[in-house]
Amino acid sequence: MPIELTASQALGLWHAVTLDQVRHDERDLTLRQMAILLHIYLVPPPHTVRGLAAELNVTKPVITRALDTMGEMGLVDRVRDERDRRNVVIKRTIGGALYLEKLGDLVRDHGRRLPF
Repeated sequence: MPIELTASQALGLWHAVTLDQVRHDERDLTLRQMAILLHIYLVPPPHTVRGLAAELNVTKPVITRALDTMGEMGLVDRVRDERDRRNVVIKRTIGGALYLEKLGDLVRDHGRRLPF
């Protein structure tokens, strides 16, 4: 069942969630990194650097830099595609799944506090 939010409520929700993240999580993802991470976890695999670059309309080096950072945080992993060694396949990690589960809970909890 869809919920109806005013623009002000939607921005208030986003503000509350991002503020909570900044206060309580040492990982500080950029908006681009968050978009990449959400795409990797919400859209069925496989995911490649080339595919993510095309989806986000950015260059492959932009994706590579974001994946480097997220890999250091344990949110994603990269492996060579055994069928085509030119491709790098992005893999989900337990750490990434837990991070997004916590984020999802945070969004849901803040959403429940919205005045309707």
